[in-house]
Amino acid sequence: MVLKVFFPSCCSSADSGILIGRWISEQNSAVILAVVHFPFIPVQVKQYLGEVQRVTKVSVSVLGSWSNSKQEKEESLSEFLEDLGTIFCHEPWIQISKEGDSKFWSCSTLQKHSKNPQEEEIILVYYDQRKVMLSHLHPPLDTAGQRAEDASKLSAIFETVARSQVLFMTDRYDEGPIKLTHWQSDGVEASILVELMKQISVPACMLLSFLLSLLSGICRSRVLKFWPLSFLRSKLSTCEQLGHRLQHLQVISSNKKAQNQNQLMRKANIFVSLLIDVALGILLMSWLYRKNRIGHLADTLIPVADHVAEELQDLLQWLMGAPAGLKMNRALDQVLGRFFLYHIHLWISYIHLLSPFIEMILWYVGLSACLGLTVALCILSDIIALLTFHIYCFYVYGARLYCLKIYGLSSLWRLFRGKKWNVLRQRVDSCSYDLDQLFIGTLLFTILLFLLPTTALYYLVFTLLRLLVVIVQGLIHLLVDLIDSLPLYSLILRLCRSYRLAAGVKFRVLEQQDGKPLRLLMQINPLSYGGVVQTYRLPTYSCYPKDSWASLCKKLFLGELIYPWKHKGEKQN
Repeated sequence: MVLKVFFPSCCSSADSGILIGRWISEQNSAVILAVVHFPFIPVQVKQYLGEVQRVTKVSVSVLGSWSNSKQEKEESLSEFLEDLGTIFCHEPWIQISKEGDSKFWSCSTLQKHSKNPQEEEIILVYYDQRKVMLSHLHPPLDTAGQRAEDASKLSAIFETVARSQVLFMTDRYDEGPIKLTHWQSDGVEASILVELMKQISVPACMLLSFLLSLLSGICRSRVLKFWPLSFLRSKLSTCEQLGHRLQHLQVISSNKKAQNQNQLMRKANIFVSLLIDVALGILLMSWLYRKNRIGHLADTLIPVADHVAEELQDLLQWLMGAPAGLKMNRALDQVLGRFFLYHIHLWISYIHLLSPFIEMILWYVGLSACLGLTVALCILSDIIALLTFHIYCFYVYGARLYCLKIYGLSSLWRLFRGKKWNVLRQRVDSCSYDLDQLFIGTLLFTILLFLLPTTALYYLVFTLLRLLVVIVQGLIHLLVDLIDSLPLYSLILRLCRSYRLAAGVKFRVLEQQDGKPLRLLMQINPLSYGGVVQTYRLPTYSCYPKDSWASLCKKLFLGELIYPWKHKGEKQN
């Protein structure tokens, strides 16, 4: 049979002693966890391993001996290490010896109590104990009393190392009777700042959760469910983003412990996303309030609005003539043109009425950047929607008029073919019409058909203007969704400590020598950056309906309205 010995690379320079670890009989494998140095008392070693086994629920035992001939060159040492097998009674007793600085070690097994001892082929697998411990390729630690159904999986090795965390909490500076060598033997990895933040985070999370519960209670109050406030909440993207961030804060301040790696990474990603969002918002706020940039922005806003209104007036004057040499219905053209010109006049009056208050409004809006860059971007999107409200009105008027004519023409076309739309059965049925009905239908069809080009031209122009505004708002919300959903903590972890986001393992064959065991190096395969984004991406709300190009073109042809926000009751991931 083949015996696999998983040896930690951190113990390759350890002093001579005994090997402690776990024997996995189903795989015929030995997982070495640490080396116990001389001198020691066997009874104390057995008591210590019993305590470790009681805490970790891992059958830790003495598996063999380790000889580093760089420190000891006495022949009696090898005999003494063989005699330790009779004290600790483990079959097979593994003997690993290192000669000087040689890369090729001697590895053998002893089976004193076996009647038919067999020579086994040994494979020595080196692994980085620190990376295996922190790679999270093992089952969740809250299932300590459960065993894996398939013991032949490689996760048993990772599970053994992960559950033996108590064994790695002792270092060489401890005054205990047992000295160990493992990945933390030079000192337990810790940070004073991390420990202080852990102590501070408990009362801070309790206070934050209390404040958030009050805020969420106010948001769920009946006052905010009445028509004007509920309508504004459903249409303004700022309210959607604030509600989204409120959910994020509730997740962070929750007292529930993360059950698995995905929940822990989700909390960390949300926390880092909030920190970066607020930091960028404060930078934007400091930039706005420096050198009176808000005053300059307010001074340029009115001229820009006037310029846009003048361009729209010129466009309407062009449409009221002979646009691109097209022959339009003059009466309908003049009526539509004057109707839209009157709305532009009302819009200019509305802008100039608000001009004394614009700087004060922008000053208070700039303070909202302290809530995060995403909130500031959502407010910018809402401001664009308010400033282009007249374009939206033009689009709605043109779309409704165009839609009315399209559906009228389709209904009259069915009349010519002797068909009608059955409302109850939701289908087209045959129908017989008399002469008067056909005559009136012909007149109406002719009138609508000759008026359609004029209406379609206005609809096309205002739809293009509306799509331009929607594209600008869409780019803003794409940036907001990118900040909200990008797993920044996972990406930083992938860049700095890629083994923390492991996708699997690979084995590399090391240099071999005749008469020596086969040597393999177990390495951690990290997730790709695309896999990190796909696995740990945060859910976001979407302000724009995710229609296909065919569906969008169908809506534009039929004159259906395109909303730049999520409809109430529509759930989008």
